Amino acid sequence: MYYFKDCNLYFMPKVKTHKATAKRFVITKNNKIKQRKAGQDHYNARETGNTKRNKRRDIDTDKTIKKTIKKLMPYN
Repeated sequence: MYYFKDCNLYFMPKVKTHKATAKRFVITKNNKIKQRKAGQDHYNARETGNTKRNKRRDIDTDKTIKKTIKKLMPYN
């Protein structure tokens, strides 16, 4: 906590958003965390059509890292 004597102010410092996390994850209205499905960079020609289509979708993030992500993105 910081105190400024001149104007009698106390305030807590702001928490910074972790930008790499903010680019990879989205928090929805209902507090679900969505992310892109992994493994769509290369070697996709050998995949079946169903697999390719499924890789285009966003998936729900595992609940084990939910708390960490919310800590890294305090204002989203």
